[in-house]
Amino acid sequence: MGPGGFAAAQDTPPELRNRSIITVDDLPPPPDGRFHSTVQRVPASVLARSSWSDDCPVAAADLRYLTVSFRGFDGRAHTGELLVNARAADDLVTVFGQLFAADFPIERMRISSAADMNAPPTGDGNTTESFACRPVRGHKSWSQHAYGLAVDVNPFQNPYHKGKVVLPELATDYLDRAEARPGMVRPGGPAVRAFAAIGWKWGGDYRSLKDYMHFSANGG
Repeated sequence: MGPGGFAAAQDTPPELRNRSIITVDDLPPPPDGRFHSTVQRVPASVLARSSWSDDCPVAAADLRYLTVSFRGFDGRAHTGELLVNARAADDLVTVFGQLFAADFPIERMRISSAADMNAPPTGDGNTTESFACRPVRGHKSWSQHAYGLAVDVNPFQNPYHKGKVVLPELATDYLDRAEARPGMVRPGGPAVRAFAAIGWKWGGDYRSLKDYMHFSANGG
């Protein structure tokens, strides 16, 4: 274990230094290869496999279940799912539509359960997601993810970095932002532009730490 109870950062294995893992479909891909989306109230079955509980700071009625097409590292269209705050749902459909049009690759987009979040770290996670009922890393206050008002994009290609803490722990090679690799969020790139267009801020602009995967409505 490293500082603050986080698993210690490690060197990135050679086979993950240019990570381009082919998406395993959790949902049926769009048959026509085009962008599609749906927005609906959260089905009980979806809520049950998420990290939501009565202790979370947002009511289930204030969340929405989104499905959106995304481009995988295989160049094909896939279908992802997100839980998001109702007031951000339409804007986030627009964001992922723009990323799809820009051929920005995403490895996986699915909803994590409480068990997923509390499992021992493998150090190689790479799920793009929004809602996660958890506090800010290293703090007790609620994260914007706990309100469905933040999105993490390709965490492995875009790690969190503060001091000796790197998350995911095996993503240390991606701390070098000078070398552009597929799936990386870069200043002025399609992800930063798409989220900026809806007024969301990027964690890559933080000064005290870098959270290259993170976009949020209030910048937190």
